[in-house]
Amino acid sequence: FITVSGNSLNTDREILLNLKSFLENQNRVNRGRYSGWNRWTSNPCEWHGIMCSPDMERVTGINLSNSKISGEMFNNFSALTQLHHLDFSRNTLKGLIPDDLNRCHNLVYLNLSHNILGGELKLTGLTRLEKLDLSTNRFHGEVKFSFPAICNRLVVANLSMNNFIGRIDTFFDGCLNLMYLDLSSNKFTGNIWTGFSRLVEFSVSENRVSGLIPASSFSDNCNLKGLDLSVNMFHGEVPREISNCKKLVMLNLWGNKFSGPIPSELGSISTLEGLLLGNNEFSRVIPESLLYLNNLAVLDLSYNNFGGRLQEIFGRFRQLKSLVLQGNSYIDGLSSSGIHKLTNISRLDLSYNNFSGHLPAEFSEMVGLKFLILAYNQFTGPIPPQYGDLSQLQALDLSFNRLIWSIPPSVGNLRSLLWLMLANNSLTGEIPGELGNCSSLLWLNLANNQLSGRFPPELANIGRNPTLTFESNRRSNEMIAGPSDCLVTKRLLTMDYSPFGFIYTILTRKICKNVWDQLLQGYGFFQVCVKGSPVRKYRVSGYLQLSGNQLTGEVPSDIGKMQHFSVLHLSYNQFNGELPVEIGNLPLVVLNISWNKFSGQIPREIGNLNCLQNLDLSHNNFSGIFPTNLNCLNELSKFNISFNPQIAGQIPNIGQLATFEEESYLGNPLLHSRLFKLQDPTVPPLNSGKQALPGEEESEDGFWWKALLMEYGCGMAFGMVMLCICVVKVQPKWVVNNVEGLHQLKAVRPWKKNGSRGGGRII
Repeated sequence: FITVSGNSLNTDREILLNLKSFLENQNRVNRGRYSGWNRWTSNPCEWHGIMCSPDMERVTGINLSNSKISGEMFNNFSALTQLHHLDFSRNTLKGLIPDDLNRCHNLVYLNLSHNILGGELKLTGLTRLEKLDLSTNRFHGEVKFSFPAICNRLVVANLSMNNFIGRIDTFFDGCLNLMYLDLSSNKFTGNIWTGFSRLVEFSVSENRVSGLIPASSFSDNCNLKGLDLSVNMFHGEVPREISNCKKLVMLNLWGNKFSGPIPSELGSISTLEGLLLGNNEFSRVIPESLLYLNNLAVLDLSYNNFGGRLQEIFGRFRQLKSLVLQGNSYIDGLSSSGIHKLTNISRLDLSYNNFSGHLPAEFSEMVGLKFLILAYNQFTGPIPPQYGDLSQLQALDLSFNRLIWSIPPSVGNLRSLLWLMLANNSLTGEIPGELGNCSSLLWLNLANNQLSGRFPPELANIGRNPTLTFESNRRSNEMIAGPSDCLVTKRLLTMDYSPFGFIYTILTRKICKNVWDQLLQGYGFFQVCVKGSPVRKYRVSGYLQLSGNQLTGEVPSDIGKMQHFSVLHLSYNQFNGELPVEIGNLPLVVLNISWNKFSGQIPREIGNLNCLQNLDLSHNNFSGIFPTNLNCLNELSKFNISFNPQIAGQIPNIGQLATFEEESYLGNPLLHSRLFKLQDPTVPPLNSGKQALPGEEESEDGFWWKALLMEYGCGMAFGMVMLCICVVKVQPKWVVNNVEGLHQLKAVRPWKKNGSRGGGRII
């Protein structure tokens, strides 16, 4: 590209056209709105994303945030000599920041967040910078190459979610105008920077910073409104001088090794709204002074090993909206704690303790309750039917207790309910059809109980219209997510085979909060198939988990109405009859109906589930011809059809189904494969003794073409294009193991070291 530099709008225009050509060469499809530059007007001040000076004489800013830009950065921004504002955030820029950017001496605002840029940070030429956002990239090395060199006018610096290393205790002393500093989710080490109290907000969460917090850090003129030191290696007592921060709104010390008493001086910070002290080693005495924090909305004291009975003081925190006490080894019941008197509370999390006795019916008096999390305790007895009066309830998690009797039909009154988690109890009786009235219910887990009876047709109505609940959450600003919410998020979303499983590998506190907020507000964070559309869309997608019960009868055809569900798990029951063809209408990612008594033919409509990744039909009584159109499920990575002995036909020799080991097909003597031998050695082959007739011998090439005609029942309309997709786009090999009564999927090596075909085994 021609290098252009000058001091007029015309030269700025030429530079922008160079930028346009550069971006279009790197992004030949799926371009952003920059491709319209110079199409309708030659005045760059009228182009999308371009800012100009008040007199319209010079270009002063470029904002191409979220413009589908990939590739490396443009290397001639410095030619725009009046450039003050540059925003290329939320793209997929890669590589290093070019040295040219250091020559943009008038730059005041730089936002390159949410890209995949890397290398060491060297921005020493940007001495007029006031706001810098490089969060969510791949920068590494120490920050000393840029700080304090660019500190002169800097007000905001966000370096979070990168791979920075080294110390932080000296490099920001010269940043006298700095007010907001976010260093979270990196690999910083050493001691804390003691000058943080002059900031308005400071976060160093999710690093490896250690040592004591000096009392001198909290100066008399402390300006802090937000302090986040969570998930580090700090130890010792929290200094009482923290009370000097009279403007503090949020204090997050979660996930360290703080010990000793909770400072009673915290009770003097009248502005405090959030106090997160979980996952530390504080003593169990809760200061009375905290009761006088009238603005306190969130209190998290989880994982402090308090033990014993629940402290009665918690029943007096009438101002609270969120109380998290999970993982404290509390014992006995809750009736005497008075905790049910917290009528303002919207979130109560008492999970991972040793509470026992019956569930308190008095919880129904907490009329504002939205999240009731009581999982992983030892509660006994029935589910109180009064819980059906909690009209605002969005999540009810009673899983992993010892609850008995049936699910009360009154639960069907909960129109705002998004999550109902009752797994791993001893519940009996039928699934009440009234659950179908829960129009917002998207995540239902009733696994591993003793439920019996049929699949009620009304159940297919759950989650049919969650819009009102999502819209209510979008208007509300009271949900403050902390690290404990990440634990809840993982438990509520990551079930076996779920598409939510990727959260475990990328989860940080910020990502967790974003996922949590998106779900509560109804915004999807992964693409799902949409009926009648070839284009996948970001939508919230639910699951139905009924495995490990004693359910019987046929699955109703109404199941085809569950358009908001991507995971259907019915394994380890006694369902029978034919699988309804309407199941092919769902946007499924996971379908597991193993270990039942389904019969008849496998619906060919399953082959239309283009988003399907996990299909387990094993241990049933299916019969008829094996539907080879399943070979067109190009995203299928886990597949098991074993032990359906009446299924007959040929397993395709190429394509997606050919990538799976023989363990996926065991116990089916009427199935044949040229890749491996499936015939039961105790049963003679079907064609044993039959001699090939003249002309029946087939060369490998001739068999290949016949295989294509016989095995690809995807529809001739797709032609060779679909054939190529089926052949080329194959996924890794998987088999199924049965571990402790639950199906867990494990990768299997396709070949052993000695060259023989390897595989897992089915227990």
